[in-house]
Amino acid sequence: MRGDIIIVEEHHRAAASAIVEKILPAIVSKPARYTLTVAGESGSGKSETAKAIAEELERRGFSSGVLQQDDYFVYPPRTNHQTRVANIDWVGTNEVHIDLLDDHLAAAIAGEDQIEKPLVIYDDDEITTEVFSLAGLDIIIAEGTYTSLLENVDTRVFIARNRLETRAAREQRGREPMDPFIERVLEIEHEIIAPHRARANIVITRDYDVEFV
Repeated sequence: MRGDIIIVEEHHRAAASAIVEKILPAIVSKPARYTLTVAGESGSGKSETAKAIAEELERRGFSSGVLQQDDYFVYPPRTNHQTRVANIDWVGTNEVHIDLLDDHLAAAIAGEDQIEKPLVIYDDDEITTEVFSLAGLDIIIAEGTYTSLLENVDTRVFIARNRLETRAAREQRGREPMDPFIERVLEIEHEIIAPHRARANIVITRDYDVEFV
């Protein structure tokens, strides 16, 4: 998503190093592109961890690309918020073109050189498209709240931090107002996302320790 703020800190880098060390043999042995997802609640550090993993992979000689679930929302951010206000039941997986994201992972695995994907322009509250080059990439990382549900995935990472533990990160990001309605949205998302931990191969704890399932 254009306009997003991603600040990678040392705990993200430490987690990324442990994750890459673990999956490196699988990456090397797979003849096709490797796919990895990073999921968790709002503000848990998904974007930062995905970027840190990409940087760690590059340090080890592997090229990767990151797909953000935020680009795959049905509506751009402000319009999506207004839709939620009009109908709180809108909150959930139906907000996202999750099947399209899964199709793009499948295309990457199949060896496609590029995909045409949505691109959210945050400041303009607009969704356009962009050509995303896959040429030369060894690994594709998909990050976002519901990415544990994707099927075309080799490794699933889940960040086990809830909305109360991520409040400071959400305030720093400043993407959404800290009001009772947003907190209710995050409660609903928590109820949806928390069970996804069971699908993970790797869990990052609330203290950002890495556990291998």
